[in-house]
Amino acid sequence: MFMIFQTNLSADVPYYLDFKYILNQSDAGKKAQTYLKNKLDNGIKALQKKEKTIQEEERKIIQQKKVISAEEYKKKVTELRNKVASLQKERDSLLTDVSKQRSKAKSELLKNLNPIIKEYMKEKNIRMVLDKKSMLLADDSLDITQDIVKLLNSKLKSIKLN
Repeated sequence: MFMIFQTNLSADVPYYLDFKYILNQSDAGKKAQTYLKNKLDNGIKALQKKEKTIQEEERKIIQQKKVISAEEYKKKVTELRNKVASLQKERDSLLTDVSKQRSKAKSELLKNLNPIIKEYMKEKNIRMVLDKKSMLLADDSLDITQDIVKLLNSKLKSIKLN
């Protein structure tokens, strides 16, 4: 006598998704990236303007070197160095701020993504989902990235960064 056991094979097959793609291509991810890129670009433009002003000031000081006293020249050079140091601090602050916001956006997206993936797994009877970057090779039919992006887009329109 033979017994036939029917099991759900799909439950034992690990599926995968491309988390980087989801970060970059979801509506919320795109909006966050655009916001951060604009913030960085505008910050860099403002810093470049200040840098040009400082360079112009440096040229004027060099031209005045023979006309003004050594003490006055030294004072102006010290002021200029302080402005350069301040500009470097401002640049570092901008980069640190954008980096922190990028990290916050990633964690916020992940926080919203996890319940969506869990719900999808439950609905489709999936027991394991891996990130594509940790895989060597897999069948394209096991890729659930697009399904997850659609679900995420319907539930999360943007990420609050401030």
